[in-house]
Parts: sequence; C-alpha cells; structure tokens
Amino acid sequence: MDNLNPPHKPGALLSDLESIRELLDDDLDPPLLTDKFDPDDIPVLSDVVRAPEPVLAAQPAVPVSAAGIASEDELRQTVQRAIGRDNEINRLDTELRAAAQLLLQDVIDDFVPQIEAELKRRLQARLNRLLPPRR
Repeated sequence: MDNLNPPHKPGALLSDLESIRELLDDDLDPPLLTDKFDPDDIPVLSDVVRAPEPVLAAQPAVPVSAAGIASEDELRQTVQRAIGRDNEINRLDTELRAAAQLLLQDVIDDFVPQIEAELKRRLQARLNRLLPPRR
C-alpha cells in the first residue's frame, strides 16, 4: 500500500509539539507558589451577583393611550384577559390531573388480579412450609 504521507521522524514531531505548546502557553502559565494574590479578588458566597437585565418586549403588556396613561377600560380588559388565561390554565390543570387519576386507576384495575393470584400462590407455599399437611 502506498502511503501519501512520508513517515515523520520523532524529532520533528517533538519540535512541532513543543512549538504548539509555546504558542498556547503564552498567557496560560499557572501561578507559582511564591506569587502573591489579593484576597479581595476571590469571589465568596456573600458577594452580590447581579443578573442581566431582562429584555423588554417591543409592545407593553398594558396598552397606553396617547397621553401616556392607560385608560380604565384598557386596564380592565387587560386584567380580564389575564384572569381568563389563569382560569383556562387552572381548568386544563384540573382536567389533566383527573385524566392521570383515571389512567392510574385503569392500570391498578388491570394488575390487581395478577397481584392477587401471586399473593395467594406465595401464601399457599409459605403455609405448606410452616404447617406441613396432616397425615
């Protein structure tokens, strides 16, 4: 078989690796044990971490009139929509929980006869060991 790449000599590979290490090691030297450090630079749990500011939507949630103040009717409509969404979420949650209960009950009903038969079989085997049959 012909190999397109000529075999590399170990010395050439070593020099290549050394040059790569030198390129990568410029700023990544680990601190020496004799290096001094400022204890104030070490973060601690009591430091306050600020979360990035949330990006606001392009349109405000509450419609604003030309004067810059939302009218009472606009506010009422916004509140009604929010209440309607909450009611819908609550209704869906209730329906989902009811469906899950029905599904669980179906599974239980399907497996109860098998579980009962296995319990009877085990009880009978244990009784035969504990109380040998009379002769």
